[in-house]
Amino acid sequence: MKYFAAFIAGAATVLTFSPFSLYLLGIAGPALLFYLWLNARARQSFFLGLCFGIGLFGMGVSWVYVSMHVYGHMPVLLAGFATLIFILILSLYIAIAGLLQAQFTGSNIVRAGVIIPALWVLTEWLRGWLWSGFPWLSLGYGQTESAFTGVAQFLGAYGVSWFAATAAGILAAAAHESGITRRLLLFGVIATLWLTSWAAGHWSLVQPNGPPVKVAVVQGNVSLADKWEPAQRDSILQRYLSLSAPELDRDLIVWPEAALPFFLDGLPDEFWHTLQQHPADFVFGVLERVTQDGSVKSYNSVVALSSKRALYRKQHLVPFGEFLPLPSMLGWIIEYLKIPMSDFSAWQRPQQPVSVAGVSAGVSICYEDAFLEEMRQTLPAAALLINVSEDSWFGDSLAPHQRLDMARMRAQENGRPMIRAGNTGVSAIIDHTGRTLARSQQFVPAVLRGSVQPMKGTTPFVRLGSWPIVVFCIALIVANAFSSFKTRQKLTAG
Repeated sequence: MKYFAAFIAGAATVLTFSPFSLYLLGIAGPALLFYLWLNARARQSFFLGLCFGIGLFGMGVSWVYVSMHVYGHMPVLLAGFATLIFILILSLYIAIAGLLQAQFTGSNIVRAGVIIPALWVLTEWLRGWLWSGFPWLSLGYGQTESAFTGVAQFLGAYGVSWFAATAAGILAAAAHESGITRRLLLFGVIATLWLTSWAAGHWSLVQPNGPPVKVAVVQGNVSLADKWEPAQRDSILQRYLSLSAPELDRDLIVWPEAALPFFLDGLPDEFWHTLQQHPADFVFGVLERVTQDGSVKSYNSVVALSSKRALYRKQHLVPFGEFLPLPSMLGWIIEYLKIPMSDFSAWQRPQQPVSVAGVSAGVSICYEDAFLEEMRQTLPAAALLINVSEDSWFGDSLAPHQRLDMARMRAQENGRPMIRAGNTGVSAIIDHTGRTLARSQQFVPAVLRGSVQPMKGTTPFVRLGSWPIVVFCIALIVANAFSSFKTRQKLTAG
């Protein structure tokens, strides 16, 4: 029964994230798991964590199956098996946290309120970069509507996760206490965490940088079935041009990732002439091929067109979608997936912000904006952030909404507005505090209009990244590990 409860707690935690945004479940769900951990031995804790993870990731990243089967044409059984393995791998991070927390001695308050939150954040952090990284469904992303998100500009998404996990741990510890006085004190700790975060969110660390920029985000809503058909190329190009042509009062027009199914060197001269005649600057995704050392490399790129042309090339590619790890062993997978344009090269050198609409903009492509350390590389020079994406691979699933949570968090961490253009949506205009100013409906051609205020200044997160919260959590673990070791020595000696 307790393993089923852990599974349900994990599944319920998915409701923390968009489009549901029931952020209190991001505390209540983990709190139930932590409560179960306090009453379990090491082996039981491992499997309780595994069950929670299967609930969380099984519900939360079920869209992986959609991408592989519906759009990648992988056979049902193979797609289901691959998705299951992926979910189990992600769940192992939580299972390992459960196993490790059971090694510590001490009171329930210390274990639940100190050790477990620290281990939780460290495993989230590891999951965010190990083996290319998959930072989806970190607790912090479920708190974009809560006061806890106020610490994002100081400690980043993992700092928000720590506040949420600590509140969950204190709640679990309180459930173990019988005395009303101690319970009230523990709830006072949660209130203190909440008020501290709220106050941090009202501390402005960045300032406006020039006048607002009037933006139009063009959402073409081109189906994947049509996008890579040669016969559809010209009609797709005309769709974007016709949607953009009336936007004569805009400073900047943004199109999605690979908006035009052309290589950059294959775009017709008439296209460039049309854009140059438009009063707005343009940012759009396009494919690029470059001959280097006698071989042709393909890049997933973005063009920024103002008085001159600038390029950004994607650096963090999607495994199996844009490149194949271990091709000699795993080449057969691509035969099943049949993903067009799946052999890109990653750009290896640092890239500067692009200049559009009179300001510097930090650019990212698709799920690059999920990686918080990478997004801060163009800061503090960039006055705003732009992300272009192809979300049609996810279909009508939770993924595009979850990605909006991450985009909002990037805006808060860096103190910069974010413009997000998706082919099928969700497209959005987000201010520097993470507030969504405008968002599109999905699966319709649309032009999203709004204004963003460019910002200057440097948040603590931009200066230091995730290292303060990571080092803090490591210090907590080391200090308590030493204390547990000393306690066991005394018990052995006695």
